Amino acid sequence: MAEGRGKEKMIAGILGILLGGLGIHHFYLGSNTAGIILLAVGIVLGTITCGVGYGLAALVGLVEGIMLLIMSDEDFNRRYNQRTPGSTEFVFMKPQM
Repeated sequence: MAEGRGKEKMIAGILGILLGGLGIHHFYLGSNTAGIILLAVGIVLGTITCGVGYGLAALVGLVEGIMLLIMSDEDFNRRYNQRTPGSTEFVFMKPQM
């Protein structure tokens, strides 16, 4: 059940797995700069490297999506509902207080 900011763990995890290469899960969670970084890596480097850059961004999104889904509800609520994450805060990073 979502509290505070109303972000759902299941939605964030699925967005990370399916659209993680575009950083959509970061935009959903409020880490907009992290989303822009993944979006830039996915599109710009993906274009320059014939898809390798997008593959890298998609892999990061997949891992972060899985991490979100296996994260405890208490930890997810503490990180994403009871506070706004830092703009460059990736899922695998320690939360910026």
